[in-house]
Formats: sequence, C-alpha cells, structure tokens
Amino acid sequence: AFMRHSDAPGGVGDPVGFRLEDCATQRNLSEEGRAQARRTAEALRRNGVSFDRVLTSPWCRCRETAELATGRQAEDMDALSNLVGRQEHRASQVATLKAYLGKLEPGARTLLVTHGIVIAALLGINPAQGEMVVVRAGDGGEPAVATRLRVD
Repeated sequence: AFMRHSDAPGGVGDPVGFRLEDCATQRNLSEEGRAQARRTAEALRRNGVSFDRVLTSPWCRCRETAELATGRQAEDMDALSNLVGRQEHRASQVATLKAYLGKLEPGARTLLVTHGIVIAALLGINPAQGEMVVVRAGDGGEPAVATRLRVD
C-alpha cells in the first residue's frame, strides 16, 4: 500500500532552504494530520491489518505519518523522496519502486509512506493527504491499483 502523508498545511513542497535533517525547516503535520494518522492506526487495528515492512520517505511529515499510523518507526527509502523541485529524480525513483515491487514475495504486506507527487508519478493517481492506494505488483513490478482507502 502506498500512503500519502497525512495533513501537512502550507501548500506544496517545503520552505526555501529546508534541510532533511532538521524537521523545523520543513512543512510538517498539523494537529489534524497527526489525528488523521492516529485514526488510520485505529482503523487498521480494528480491521486486523498489519504490515510486514514499513518504508518511508526521509521527509519528517512522512516519517511521522508512518509512525503514528503503524505504531513503529519506518525505514527510510530514498525512492520515496519528494519530487517537488526534484523532477530530475522522477524516472530513477519510479524505476526503483517498480523494481522493489517486482521483488516482493506474493502476499507480502508493505506500507510505503510518501508524497502525493511520487504516487502520481508511479500510478497516475493524486491521492488525498492520508489516503492509501493498495496495489498488486504485476510483471516487472508494474503496479495495478486494487483499491483506495481513506480514513476520516
């Protein structure tokens, strides 16, 4: 499942001069975004959904969403990094994500928390903040959308 980070107000991208190692310089989750991620966690628990692996963009809003939604710290994956202002990385990130999906064992349950622009580049879908897009990996890792989920 690909999940767009929860509500992070302030437009698109990050402030000029942001630094990945300093969350105070980035666009971060709002209190509503944190509550949204907690509601997602509760819905996952209520429905018996768990993930074998949780991967995230190294941006703070994605890391926090992943932790609040799953109750555990996620592993950073560079291929999930934001593409706003970084379009030169689009093709390589999409290729890396498809290769990763192609290597997953059947039935593996992985949550990948990222940015809307990354999901749009991979799937052609622009999900709402906090929305999940569940995919099945086809031949060569080509993702096929199974369903979309949004907790509110």
